[in-house]
Amino acid sequence: MHLTFFNAMQSHISQFFAGALIAISALAAHAQTQAENTRAGTVKLVKGLVQLENTQGSKALLPGDAVNVADVLTTGADGATSLVLRDGSTLIVGPSSRLELKRFAFDATTQDGNLLVSVLRGTLRMITGLIGKTRPEAVEVHTPTTIIGVLGTDFIVQAEGEVKP
Repeated sequence: MHLTFFNAMQSHISQFFAGALIAISALAAHAQTQAENTRAGTVKLVKGLVQLENTQGSKALLPGDAVNVADVLTTGADGATSLVLRDGSTLIVGPSSRLELKRFAFDATTQDGNLLVSVLRGTLRMITGLIGKTRPEAVEVHTPTTIIGVLGTDFIVQAEGEVKP
């Protein structure tokens, strides 16, 4: 009698833990999908001092790190970095630069999206990806004194100083 009760309890406990593991796995998969949907791009190369600032704080940027909307990249005098956005756009940030990814949306199925980069100071070389190739009017680069509309697919922007709002 006691053995039957023990076996039944053991079976219920096993089922509970199996269900809990399935639920945890589903939540982890959902969180990963959400992270991939918010990731605008990935850092490919880093030379010298490059910092990433966002609502979570500031950290040294490393190859493979995610870059998201509202992230600010700052390079030191010896720093430079390149990143590739989900639409294939490549951003190469030169020394003593500061830029913010203000807006990025891209639907890989329809290839629709938009991109807004603000170059606060320094230099940026940009090679547009699918957004710029299919809808160049959806790509903008702002500097402290100008707004640049994209007509070509490869260009360089230089901003001399940072203007405070």
